[in-house]
Amino acid sequence: MAETHDATAGDSWRERLRASGHRLTAQRELVLQAVDTLGHATPDEVLAEVRKSTSAVSLSTVYRTLDLLEELGLVRHAHLHDRAPTYHSTTSPPHAHTVCRRCGRVRELSQPRTAELVATFREGEGFEVDVAHLTVFGTCLDCEAPAG
Repeated sequence: MAETHDATAGDSWRERLRASGHRLTAQRELVLQAVDTLGHATPDEVLAEVRKSTSAVSLSTVYRTLDLLEELGLVRHAHLHDRAPTYHSTTSPPHAHTVCRRCGRVRELSQPRTAELVATFREGEGFEVDVAHLTVFGTCLDCEAPAG
């Protein structure tokens, strides 16, 4: 069962934070909630979401908090663009991403497809893929469709 970060659904993320010797702060909770809400978000996008609740959080606080949350296994990051990393919650299983270079659409590669890819690399190449950081760039079929 996937762990949830929703404050109303359980306290396991709070326990993990405290067990690691870190305090539970309103800013940390807001950053984690923003990542959960947005799905995939850069630190700037997380800040914009947090600022809907408070202006008392800076971009450096967001970066430090995201680093801490990643260290604790509560969020992961991937490089989906040529800009800042994109963070997503660990409530979903590890997954790869596809990014269309034309329209910018980001899609999560389905779990069965990810498993096939991992197996192909493991068996064919003797290589273990870190799917949480895997991003495949290309062109989606919608953008490839002929104009007409």
